[in-house]
Amino acid sequence: MADRLYLRHSTDRQTDARQRHALAPLLAAGAPIYEDPATSTRQLSLDRAGFTGLLNEAAVDDTIRIADAARLFRSVADILALRPVLIRRGLHLRVESGLLSGIDLASDDPGTKMMVNALASVLEFQRDMISENTREGVAAEASGKTLGRPTALDPDQAAKVVEAFGEGTAVKALARQHQVDPKTIRRVLDAAGARELPEQLDALTDPATEQQPEPDPVITLDLPGLLADHLLAGGDETVRTALASGRTIRRGQGHSLRITAPLELHRTALQQAAALATDTANSAERKAHRVYATRITAAT
Repeated sequence: MADRLYLRHSTDRQTDARQRHALAPLLAAGAPIYEDPATSTRQLSLDRAGFTGLLNEAAVDDTIRIADAARLFRSVADILALRPVLIRRGLHLRVESGLLSGIDLASDDPGTKMMVNALASVLEFQRDMISENTREGVAAEASGKTLGRPTALDPDQAAKVVEAFGEGTAVKALARQHQVDPKTIRRVLDAAGARELPEQLDALTDPATEQQPEPDPVITLDLPGLLADHLLAGGDETVRTALASGRTIRRGQGHSLRITAPLELHRTALQQAAALATDTANSAERKAHRVYATRITAAT
């Protein structure tokens, strides 16, 4: 009745850091690891070298543990081929994170079979959409097109913004003039380096003033629960201490942690949760990272 861990990522540019984080207690306990690095989900799990090695070494009542279902299967065809093999060998399959945690996906009952097949259909749809978007992006790049939301200001308008700012027009006045958010104006100015102090002005700065940096503002922000869980497990002591003093805010089935702390600490927490913004993170984790980053940007 041993635990056996399976890890997989699709390309050489991806890592298994998030998977190892989800499986950390089992890794610490010394559970054996079987890996299929840089392996597409279009290759059925039963045809992968790492997973085949796991099956060859597994005994009856052993449990295969994965960080999320998409690491093992992402199509109906795959799970239809996989489940009978697991059932016939008396093996269990459990996901260590998300809504499916605690459920044996190799259980031979109608309810589990229906749920697993529905999940596989969703994962297959996600994979196909990713492939379609990738193809569209490649085709657009080849034809010289740019996908995504158009910029709020065209190059001529951006040049006029930079020129007006240099003449003394305030950011908010420029935003009203061009009917855009002040953040859009700031991004244009920062891209042009227009908000940087001239070298001559730097040279005239009072040294006494330089030694007294502006105090870091203390702000209150809601940290998404997925990021909070990640940081409580892997953040440094300063971040964990700040999280421990936060207040839990429930929203439906999810939650946030309301934290009052210096702005720099919020930025540090965002950096330490950077793993949730990578391709190895799931969509909910990437969205949570974007939401927190947006809140920090809006507070600056």
